[in-house]
Amino acid sequence: MPPPTVPFFLTSTTLTPTTKKPQPPPPPCDAQAQAAAAASQASAASASYAARMRLNPHLALRLFDHLLRSGADPDPAAYALALASCARGRDRAAAAQLHAHAAKRGVLASHRRVRGRLVHAYAVCGMLPHARRVFDGGTDNDMFAWNCLLRGYAREGGDADALHDFFARMPSRDSISWNTVLSWCVANGEYGEAIVVFREMLVSQECQPDRVTLVSVVSATAYLGAFALGLWAHAYVIRKGVEVDEKLSSALINMYSKCGFVEGAVYVFENTAVKMSLDTWNAMLVGFTANGCSARALELFTRMESKGLVPNKITFNSIVNACSHGGLVDEGIRYFERMSRVYGIEPDIAHYGCMVDLFSRAGLFEKAGEIIQIMPMEPDASMLKALLGACRTHKNLELGKKVGHRLIEAAPNDHAGYVLLSNIYALDGDWGGVHKVRKLMLDHGVLKIPGSSSVELNGVIHEFISGDKSHSRKRDIYKMLSEICQQLKNTGYTPDTSQVLLDIDDEDVKESSLALHSEKLAIAFGLISTAPGTPIRVVNNLRICGDCHHAIKLLSKIYRRSIIVRDANRFHHFREGSCSCGDYWVKSSI
Repeated sequence: MPPPTVPFFLTSTTLTPTTKKPQPPPPPCDAQAQAAAAASQASAASASYAARMRLNPHLALRLFDHLLRSGADPDPAAYALALASCARGRDRAAAAQLHAHAAKRGVLASHRRVRGRLVHAYAVCGMLPHARRVFDGGTDNDMFAWNCLLRGYAREGGDADALHDFFARMPSRDSISWNTVLSWCVANGEYGEAIVVFREMLVSQECQPDRVTLVSVVSATAYLGAFALGLWAHAYVIRKGVEVDEKLSSALINMYSKCGFVEGAVYVFENTAVKMSLDTWNAMLVGFTANGCSARALELFTRMESKGLVPNKITFNSIVNACSHGGLVDEGIRYFERMSRVYGIEPDIAHYGCMVDLFSRAGLFEKAGEIIQIMPMEPDASMLKALLGACRTHKNLELGKKVGHRLIEAAPNDHAGYVLLSNIYALDGDWGGVHKVRKLMLDHGVLKIPGSSSVELNGVIHEFISGDKSHSRKRDIYKMLSEICQQLKNTGYTPDTSQVLLDIDDEDVKESSLALHSEKLAIAFGLISTAPGTPIRVVNNLRICGDCHHAIKLLSKIYRRSIIVRDANRFHHFREGSCSCGDYWVKSSI
């Protein structure tokens, strides 16, 4: 038995009612005075228990139960604290019981704080219809209840219309409201919608962007390649003195990296005031890798180790990937072996995939096959895509056909496998095989995604589809395309019609098809819409074709522009007729 100075709620593990000492009968008085005294005692008991519940939230439900057993009526504060405990513990049954009890006592209808906490508990527990019924039962819901139900809709994830409709109905909105919708947009890949919501937030002037807002906005700009808006967001952080924590610093590093401005990422990384976590270091490693800075990635890894940081699986995935993109075969092997030997990290399928990509890019298909044979799991679609893409690059068509069919079996609903296999057959001149793959794709109801490229101009994203002529400035764009074609011919450039993987005999038609690739349309728009010398940043949804790659290298020299293309695979930095991802010399002793 603890000393009497220790409070009950810090030591009790049960809620059995305490034994009451016999009390002498109260002196005779009138009934009204007795009732007032009893009410006062009950109120004091409830307030006492509520105070204990605030001090010990993990015991809130037990204390609430003990309060009921003592014979006192819980006050609204006790109900609110007990419901908050239900939300923390995702306790559906307790929330429903408290709902029934509060409704029976009439507390729910008369106290919006209790109603708000019940809405919160139901929403957190995934009982959204129950939360909505409680919410609709009140006419004076406060901002807390509105935000709780809004977060409930966001947590459900699927019904975008319900989320946006409820958000539009809110009588007023604070930073929590706006951040909930922004986070939902980013989490569900609605990056353009996130930018639209952010602009509405600024126009409404209901609240100022905070750190959470900026993490969502910067993440959206990263995926869209909206460099100007990303710069504005970073300038806002500096101008308003917003604290840059780990999440915001990682988001800024990721944004600059995905926009192809690696020095901006380095600036954020080197000037982060807070102590950087491993996640921040990993973000910088990924940025170097994606932008073709393999040597800098390896240097950063060495620096990270020297500071005593222990790398994790993501770190090694990034560093082996850097070796793969840089053609550093021997270094990649050493890091892969070091991962398990030094740090005891067992490689997962992502690490094996990096090794397959490393060997495949180097044309070492036997080594890639050995990795697939020894790894303790079946190859996934990403690994097979990497191998198939390398087969196409190195013209290993027979292996490519086998891998392509295996990829379709592994991911029958992914259009990429069908398209890559069709390209392999086309490179081999086997048009019968092409038609069979296309028919197989049609039979499975899989549609090929058209090539799409986008360019940002003054904060607005302009999107171009291969072959599309619907842009408002199509006359200027096609006039510029004609000039581009003439300038390329003057350099001796000849369109690589082997990249047109369709059964077309007319070479002029093939050349016209290449000229209308979305990358070239986007670059033509960038050339007529920006000042001379301004870098042009293009985001492409598919891999850039060989003809476009060669043509853009020449255009960067002709027009003296830095052209950064982010495709589905990696970044391509074109400067003065060269590219950072250009044909590398594979340094290997194998």
